[in-house]
Amino acid sequence: MRVLLIEDDTVLGAAVHDQIAADGHSVDWAARLDAAREYLDVAAYDLILLDLMLPDGRGQPFLRALRKRGDVTPVIILTALDQISDRIEGLNAGADDYMVKPFDLSELSARVGAVARRYSGNPNPLVTLGDLEIDLAARSVQRSGRPVPLTAREWVLFEAFVQRPGQLLSKAQLEERLYSFDTEIESNTIEVHVSRLRKKLGRERIETVRGMGYRLGAS
Repeated sequence: MRVLLIEDDTVLGAAVHDQIAADGHSVDWAARLDAAREYLDVAAYDLILLDLMLPDGRGQPFLRALRKRGDVTPVIILTALDQISDRIEGLNAGADDYMVKPFDLSELSARVGAVARRYSGNPNPLVTLGDLEIDLAARSVQRSGRPVPLTAREWVLFEAFVQRPGQLLSKAQLEERLYSFDTEIESNTIEVHVSRLRKKLGRERIETVRGMGYRLGAS
């Protein structure tokens, strides 16, 4: 996934950034709401992690404005505001989840995955595709009962296909899943990762639509 982190605390922001990146997602980090708006103007995100107390404003009005203009990007609030009234206000503003600081980074990873599954239309973390058994929560794959080791980036690409079975995904869409703005993209990176996935999961598993992109095969 491509994630937008909106957090002004440099220590916490770095920890969250590194955790989400280690899970294989691309992360853009904005320390102010105006910077976040600039990111949203030029990129599509799969998830937003939103602090509520930013140097240039509060997160709730920012979130309400997103929802008012029809932006349905999932949002998880990360905040030190722990009163029930704060939680209610955040959820009523359009948040999908609410985490109070300090929180466990592993729990954050789990909640990110849960929200992503809900928005993909399949909250069940267990998926079967032919001889593949996939656990989206555990980020694991078995082929004919045997574990298939995937790197973080291979998993992110494969998860994109699993969440959109039969749907054509362009090279640009897949690159957005892997890279943030500050990352240099090599021209053949997607081809390399797709080739490795085919070797591990079966060559027929991912189809190439020449000049358009890739999709999960009917098998």
